[in-house]
Parts: sequence; C-alpha cells; structure tokens
Amino acid sequence: MTVVVDPGPLPTNFLGSSFYDLLISHYPHLGPRLTPSEFPSSGSTPPLAMAVPHGTTILAVRYASGVIVAGDRRATEGYQISGRRIEKVYKVDEWSAMAIAGAAGPCLEMVRLFQTELEHYEKIEGAPLSVDGKANKLAQMVKGNLPAAFQGLLVIPIFAGFDHRQQTGRIFKYDVAGGRYEETDYHATGSGGKDAKTTIKQYFKQGLNEQEALGVALEALFNAAEEDVATGSPDPARGIFPTVKIVTAQGISDVPPARIEPVYAAFLDKRRER
Repeated sequence: MTVVVDPGPLPTNFLGSSFYDLLISHYPHLGPRLTPSEFPSSGSTPPLAMAVPHGTTILAVRYASGVIVAGDRRATEGYQISGRRIEKVYKVDEWSAMAIAGAAGPCLEMVRLFQTELEHYEKIEGAPLSVDGKANKLAQMVKGNLPAAFQGLLVIPIFAGFDHRQQTGRIFKYDVAGGRYEETDYHATGSGGKDAKTTIKQYFKQGLNEQEALGVALEALFNAAEEDVATGSPDPARGIFPTVKIVTAQGISDVPPARIEPVYAAFLDKRRER
C-alpha cells in the first residue's frame, strides 16, 4: 500500500517562479538534496553504486534543422545486465529533450523534477523559459545531486533544445559538480561515450540533413556497443532499438523503430561488403 503524505498548503511567502527552489526551501525532505550521512559508508558495505541500475551511452548531434538525441537501451547493475529496454532520452517540454547517463533512480528523479520545473515556470510567468535558462536550471539540479555523486550515484545528462531566437539547435553537457558547457556540434557521454564520439567525429559535417544525422547517431551507438560491455547493441530479435528524439522548430518528436531498423540493416549490409 502506498502511503501519501500531505505536504500541507503551499507557502504564501514564496514569490519565485522556480518549482525546484520552492521544493528545496520549503519541503527539503521531498527533494533530492541528500547529505552524505544518509548513505551507507562504502568502506564497510558494498559500494552503493554497484547495487543500483546504471544507464550508459547517450549522445546528441546537431544538424541543419535541429538536434538528434539518442541513447542505447541497456542498464547494468555491477557486472550484470539489469535492463534491456530502459529509456534514456526524455521529452522535457515541447522544444527540449534530456538524455541521462548514470544511476537510474537519481537520473529519473531529475528528469521528472526538470519537467515539473519547466511546466511550473511557464504557468507562473506565462511564457517558456529560454534555452539558456533551461540549461542553467538543469545545472542547478545536477549540482544538488553532488552529495549522492560522492557515493557513486552520478547523474550525467545531456540537454538539447531548439533556440527560436537563434533559429538553431543547441547542445549542453554537464560535469558532476553542475558545471554547464555548450557544445557547438555534438557530444556523447556514458561508458561508451568516448567510442561514440569517435564515430561522430569521423562522419560529422556542417549542414547534415536529418537522415544523415540519424545515420551518424545510430552508427555511433552501434560502434560504442562493440567496444563497451555496458552499451546495448540493437536487438532485432527482441525488437529493441535505441531511443531517438528529434528537436526542431516544429517541436520534439520520436523516431519510431520502423524508421531505425532499415538504417541499421543498410549499415550492416555495407559493413559485410568490406
């Protein structure tokens, strides 16, 4: 049975438009900001990070009309595969996506909090937050997870959005301390991120169209899966393919498996001819 604790009425003395600040300042017990003392010591017990599922390789590639954000589907728990269908790429609002790598629980909590933060801001202010503002809000949340990161519960997101002022897609990466950095063309992270980035670097060029960028992203994940045990490869037998979202001026959309599978089939045919 789920016990729901009523947090009581909303405070009348909070005038900001940030749901995250409201949560942390008035209901800290409901927020993600835990202290190191709340975690078991890694010296006397198995490392906490080994006991929870972890998501791995995610990437984003900018192209002529926007940004493609993609992630493989595997989650690992220590040396075991704990999930083959985990979602690592999420819509956070109509023009933004977030991909997650790291400890699955804190990652998913951060996704939900970020979605609420942007919806709350838009309702209070009557307009959506700018792309830079969204990237800064996410940096604040990553910084709030720092105590958990010291225990190995890392959250390493990629944020991508379409900037209507600049009429282009934009990509942001983060470090565990909440540092926010913008990438001009592409980025990949997670255990297979280095291998994925090597592939993207090989094929990326300015002005890629959507199909070309999709091919680069999918091949990068495939090559990462060949080198990294924690990255899942496409699995046609089970119908498992990477999660891919496209962010453009028209909004955010999913790339269905029916469009991904032929790309991989063509890629494998080409590889067999070598």
